[in-house]
This record gives sequence, structure tokens and C-alpha cells, in this order.
Amino acid sequence: MDEPQRNPPVRDWLPRTAALLLGTLALATAFIAAYVGALHQPRPRDVPVGVVLGDQRAQAVLSAVRQRTDKIKPVEYDDPGAADDGLTAREVYGVLTSGPDNGLRLVTASASAPAAAELVTQVLGQAAQQANLPIQVTDEVPVETTDPRGLVPFYLAVGYVLGGYLASTALGLRTGTAPVSLPRAGLRIAALAVYSAVLGIVGAAVVGPLLDIWHHDIPAVAAVGALAVFAAAMVASAVQAWLGLLGTGLVILLLVVLGNPGSGGIYAPEFLPAWLRGMHRWNVPGLATDLIKSAVYFDRRSTGWALSGLTLWALLGLLGLLTATIFRARRRAARAARARPDPAGGPPAHG
Repeated sequence: MDEPQRNPPVRDWLPRTAALLLGTLALATAFIAAYVGALHQPRPRDVPVGVVLGDQRAQAVLSAVRQRTDKIKPVEYDDPGAADDGLTAREVYGVLTSGPDNGLRLVTASASAPAAAELVTQVLGQAAQQANLPIQVTDEVPVETTDPRGLVPFYLAVGYVLGGYLASTALGLRTGTAPVSLPRAGLRIAALAVYSAVLGIVGAAVVGPLLDIWHHDIPAVAAVGALAVFAAAMVASAVQAWLGLLGTGLVILLLVVLGNPGSGGIYAPEFLPAWLRGMHRWNVPGLATDLIKSAVYFDRRSTGWALSGLTLWALLGLLGLLTATIFRARRRAARAARARPDPAGGPPAHG
């Protein structure tokens, strides 16, 4: 009777295990540093507020505010229509104009970021009081009363991105991080596409009919969700196909450790440290958060880059997965060719 197989020597498993633990330690440390560093003490800087060229009263107030603090940054528009378009296109958080009775009128869009709209209202309200000017404040695009802090788009985007990453990882663990052939890659892409559509619908149903947070644009939310899930899944699949287990750690770093605090979802980008402020314009969680806000609260003009960016990530991930599949298939074929016996009877060629 054969003896039971003994445990492998420590030297066989210790280096790999130590490397995995060190990688996990590095990711956990980065997670703590990113979240605590970005969110522990938000300091708003250069929060954009629109003003019309030639509106001397509004320009004078904004100029005086800018001289005292860097919290507010004036953004000049040629005419009132362009300023209003800037507000609904999410270029600015508010627009200051001259109002009736020699006063001021401030129009905000709290759906972009409630904290930013509150800051604009507070700072400009104090400035108007110091200048003895009455000010009328109107929230042109308010958040839903069921989401007073405006966090649902961010948490929904996080769920979509996490779902895409987990689906890719699960398929990689089951069938290998890189598909063995292009037909298998096509099956994986098709499976992730169907999964993305289903999760997009499920997420929209949760925030719509189930929790009754949003009462409109549910199909648009589902479509945005499907794109966000698919983009995250494709990015994760491509990185994992090229780098294997190391790719999984890199995906966590990009989509979770840096992606979530840098998305501008918890705080507006202008409230984040300088090294994170522009990240929402290119990372998947940030683009998904922006696109969900646009689908629910704003018009099509505000969807431009967020929609293009997510689509670009999905296409790049798709291309990365296919090229990794081709590359690894050729390497396997080359190894198999070297291992075949020589027809003349000699030993296999090992190159």
C-alpha cells in the first residue's frame, strides 16, 4: 500500500506564500493611505462658479471672494445662455448673476455635488452680506429628497464596478486567467456581456422600484450600469490575462484602492487632494459615477466624456484580452513544437 503523500517541504511553498502576503500587505497599506489621506480632511479649492462677462456686479463680488480665498474659482461665459448651459453640463456648480433690486441671483445644481453647492451658497451668501447686497438662491437641479447627500450614484457605481471585477476574477479562477483560444475568449466576452446587462438591470431595479430612491430614467440607469460593469470586467480580464495573479492585485489597486476615493463620489473632486482631483475623469468608478448622475439629473451634454471614457475602457479591455489570448496561444504552440520528438529519432528540441 502506498504511503500517504507527505507535505511539501517548506522551501517549496514559502517563497510564493511570502510574496502573496507581501502583495496583500502592500494593497492593504495603499488602501488605508488612499482612503484616509483623501477623505480625512477635505479642503475645497477652486470650486468653479459661472459668471457672465459684462455683469459687473456679479464679477465684482466673485473677484472680491477670489482675493480672500481660493475656495471659489470664477468661470467666465459670454452670455447668460452659455452660463446656464455650463451649469447643466456640469462645468460649474453655480452661476452668479445680477438680480432684481440691485441684488444678486445665485443658481446652483446640488445634484452635481451637494457639498459643493452648499459651499458655493455659503461663501457667496457671506460675500453678498458683506457687500450689503440681497441675494436670491435657487437650486436648479436638486438631488432627490430620498438621497439628500447625493451618494447613491457613487455607491451604485461602486457596486457595478465591483460586480464586473468579481465576475472576471471568478471566470479567471475557473477557466484560467487567459482563455486558451480565441473562441474561448469570445465565449468569455459573451458571458460577461450578458452578466453586465443583467447586473445593470438589477442595480437600476434596486435604486428604483425596490428602494424607491429614483422614480425616473430607470432604463437609462440600467444602460449606464451595464456599460460600467462591462468596462470593469473587460479591464480586469485584460490585466489578469496578461499578468495572472499579479494582474488581480493591480486591478484591485486601480479600481478599488485608488478608484473609489478618486472617483469624486464621496466628495466633489475639488475637495480632494491635488493628486486625486483629476482621477475621476479617467478611472472607471469616477466615469461611472459621473455618467449615472448625468443620466438621472442632467441632459445629454453632460454625458460626453463620461460615456466616451467608459466605452474606451471597455474597448481597450476587449483588445487587451484578445491580444493576450493570441500571445499566450502562440507561446503554448511554440513550447509544444519544441517538446515534440525529432522525426529523425533524436531527442526533443528544447531550444
